[in-house]
Amino acid sequence: QVQLVESGGGLVQPGGSLRLSCAASGITFSGNPMGWYRQAPGKQRELVAIITSGGVANYADSVKGRFTISRDNAKNTVHLQMASLKPEDTAVYYCYARTAFVNYWGQGTQVTVSS
Repeated sequence: QVQLVESGGGLVQPGGSLRLSCAASGITFSGNPMGWYRQAPGKQRELVAIITSGGVANYADSVKGRFTISRDNAKNTVHLQMASLKPEDTAVYYCYARTAFVNYWGQGTQVTVSS
């Protein structure tokens, strides 16, 4: 059974930082893209960042310069370092990975940016 398990969400003040982690099990994603999406209340799920197996990263314009995605292929993990957080970053963040035929999602972790 394939599982993506996120950790690291929580409540943080504006301007603060958080690090999200996602551990995959049941399948090795070392040769496939992994990433993070988010969904705010009343909004559609949107791509935050994605990273290829070779480490090439792409970011949503709204998070460029503030978020950094990384992965450890040996550990089958992907991370999202978030800095200079804003209230509009508040959302449920989902880990994502895909093979040639199937998309996989984690259960989501809540990130709330509020004073």
